[in-house]
Amino acid sequence: MKSNTISQSTWNKLSKAAWKVRDNARILEDTHVGAALISTNGKIFTGCNVEHSMRSHDIHAETNAIGTMIAAGEKRIAAILVVAKCDWLTPCGGCLDWINEFGARDCKIGVQSSPKSKITVYRLSELFPLPPRK
Repeated sequence: MKSNTISQSTWNKLSKAAWKVRDNARILEDTHVGAALISTNGKIFTGCNVEHSMRSHDIHAETNAIGTMIAAGEKRIAAILVVAKCDWLTPCGGCLDWINEFGARDCKIGVQSSPKSKITVYRLSELFPLPPRK
């Protein structure tokens, strides 16, 4: 699967998976976040945020999904969808750095604020225009 050819059907599968795993989030504040990614080999992996009382130890949904992908032996992200019930949502800088590490510059990043809302899609290069050199 090429990262620039993500079908609407694939986005719908990612949405269903991300909203389902979002329910498992362990939060101390207000925002449950879910993420689902599809590897370049077509496998879907999910993650949710896991907050810790020592806030510096929080695990974001995106990095949780990426870690699950790596643990399963996959290496590259074709697309990732991040979901949360909030008005404005994009991955944070740290998560964008992780996505950059395992996705191409044209890797698709989708965001969605409710299960029925439109998925807004960006290229990694739009959200993270000047990444650190690898």
